[in-house]
Amino acid sequence: MTMSDPIGDMLARIKNSQMRSQKQVNMPSSKFKTKIAEVLKEEGFIIDFEEKENENKVILTIMLKYNSGNPVINTIERVSKPGRRIFSSAESLPKINNGLGIAIISTPKGVMTDVNARKQKIGGEIICKVF
Repeated sequence: MTMSDPIGDMLARIKNSQMRSQKQVNMPSSKFKTKIAEVLKEEGFIIDFEEKENENKVILTIMLKYNSGNPVINTIERVSKPGRRIFSSAESLPKINNGLGIAIISTPKGVMTDVNARKQKIGGEIICKVF
């Protein structure tokens, strides 16, 4: 059976793994999930990620980051869902937690943070909020 929201599944797996204080989380991989993991790594929310091929399936493994026992990611929530897409222009991109968090945006120039999208003056679909 196919999954209706693979990105929502990815975010739920990360959230659940951090609640259980696990060091890493595995999930089916895709190019889009890998791009989201790259943004999370660049912004310091995760330690690292890697892709492994296992029986003709590519598995994305994300190494979670903790600060003195507490997860670095306090909240990670999906904004744009398959049933309701949320798009925003560069000027109206939301500031997350007064600039302490990030919004991950899918733009024509790739997946990036809200800060980078504002600098490049491009809008797009708001994928999720992380803080």
